[in-house]
Amino acid sequence: MPFKPLSSMRRGVGALWRGLDATRRFVLNLFFLIIVIAIVWSMFGGGLKPLLPKTALVLDLKGELVEERAGSVRDSVVAGLSGNGRRLVRLPDVLKALDGAAKDANVSEVLVLLDEMSGGGLASVREIGAAIERVKAAGKRVVVWGGSFDQKRYLIAAHASEIYLHPMGMVLIEGFGRHRNYYRDALDKVGVTVNVIKVGTYKSFAEPFIGNGPSQAAQEADAFLYNGLWSSYTAEVEKARKLPAGAIAKGIDELPQRLDAAHGNAAKVALDWKLIDGIKTRDEVRAMFIKRGAYDDHIKSFRQVGFADYVSRHPDKPFGDAVAVVVAAGDITEGTGGPGMVGGISTANLIRSVREDKSVKAVVLRINSPGGSAYGSELIRRELELTRAAGKPVVVSMGDVAASGGYWISLAADEVIADPDTVTGSIGVFAILPTADKVGDKLGIHTAGVTTTWLADAYNPLRPLDPRFGQLIQSTINHIYEEFTTKAAIARRTTQAKIDEVGQGRVWTGTQAKERGLVDRLGSYGDALRSAAKRAHLGDDFRVTYAEPPTTLAERLLERIGLSDAQALTVQVKLGLLPADLGAAALGGTTLAPIGKDLGWLAGVADRRQPFAAVTHCLCAVP
Repeated sequence: MPFKPLSSMRRGVGALWRGLDATRRFVLNLFFLIIVIAIVWSMFGGGLKPLLPKTALVLDLKGELVEERAGSVRDSVVAGLSGNGRRLVRLPDVLKALDGAAKDANVSEVLVLLDEMSGGGLASVREIGAAIERVKAAGKRVVVWGGSFDQKRYLIAAHASEIYLHPMGMVLIEGFGRHRNYYRDALDKVGVTVNVIKVGTYKSFAEPFIGNGPSQAAQEADAFLYNGLWSSYTAEVEKARKLPAGAIAKGIDELPQRLDAAHGNAAKVALDWKLIDGIKTRDEVRAMFIKRGAYDDHIKSFRQVGFADYVSRHPDKPFGDAVAVVVAAGDITEGTGGPGMVGGISTANLIRSVREDKSVKAVVLRINSPGGSAYGSELIRRELELTRAAGKPVVVSMGDVAASGGYWISLAADEVIADPDTVTGSIGVFAILPTADKVGDKLGIHTAGVTTTWLADAYNPLRPLDPRFGQLIQSTINHIYEEFTTKAAIARRTTQAKIDEVGQGRVWTGTQAKERGLVDRLGSYGDALRSAAKRAHLGDDFRVTYAEPPTTLAERLLERIGLSDAQALTVQVKLGLLPADLGAAALGGTTLAPIGKDLGWLAGVADRRQPFAAVTHCLCAVP
């Protein structure tokens, strides 16, 4: 074969060129990667710097107080930066920050800002109040400042060492109770008939659709519940503020005269009432902290650490034997729960995953649910039952509400711990079948056809309810109520008859439920964690892990590095994970008016055509 020098030279030059090109691309890509890492590192401050002595922890709680994040990290990031979005404050994070501050030698005092905190019930805010007491017990001052305090926020503030209010602010303590809307006459006028099939004298969920006012049983139950909550609230505030018994009720009775005497100055009324310790603007509070603590020349204010920053300094232990927490917060559905919902299947899957995790030695089910689907509730209860059978202790911690289906899922636990103000019980079942045959008559709409059996189209909203179909549903509801009471009797080590006496759809406070044997003891979320650890023979320094649905790689990375909402959004936009122009319209966030919400729920029952769905829901709002 003849030698061709030109051809060989071309091949050699080509190979050399390809090598140089590959090297160039590798070097440029490496250089680009170094730049990206440097930018990200600079964005996030190059890591956490150690706290200096006399640092104040500033808990600026902006958002809705919740048990867990609703939705994905992506959802939370987007919502947190939109005016219409839903900003969330996780209760476990607040407790972690306060308990960390109690033990941290470099944290000298805590400033709590509550103006932008919303949501949460009595049990949740009591948890924060108890954590504040632990900080005080460690010898550290806790100061709460606010532009105004509503009833829930003030229950937190009452536990502080000092409470300061803006000169134009007020403390509004109203008491408990509600007025519901009733639609019987309105539905009659448009020709809608609501057929309610239930078990439980006090199961008042459907009363707005079949009456023009509450039944005597509903009024009796509500009065007993609200009086119990009010007694607990006033006693706690009066104890925390060292006020004489009855001072809160007396102040409310005299409020018109007190406000008139103060020439409409509500802040002065609160000061005279001894609900606060002083009247200060925000800059005056800042000056007070500068004088008490250490001055930070970099930020031109007192030395401080923020809420998110401080929580990121206390990561959960990544390894070792653990107590797994499964959160059941929201209405219970049958399938996969979306944001703010408890999916029967998805929550059952979470419980199964922690049961099969060898590092998990015990489970705490944290409940904050008014109930929902009986079937979905049973799916969850069964997985907890299997978890106990596998030798892993199960402890239930009841939050703001654990009623009806929320109580059903507690029936497979070694121990049930409720807050004194948890709304619980409501052992009852119902089904609602709305029909609009009279609407059809008024509009001249007629329905007819052929079926092979009477059951084929037994529930047609444009026809009167077939009594035979109603009988079927009643039998089903009776059976499910029997299942509910039987399971409750076994769990509570009593008889079905005794459960029926305190059941019938009636709700109780945690204290009232304890008196009736529906829960084992009163206590906090922390008590439940310690009980589970003790039952699993873990030491005092046990690990806590939260069972959460699987997340994407991007979400795990964002959580791992502990980004703030703003930082996370910036990164996701730059990486092309989110559009640059989010737009408020894409986020929604509107809230239905109560009437629209009630009637929309009723319409949805007929639209989904689920007449056999047995509902275990208390329709009880978080106080």
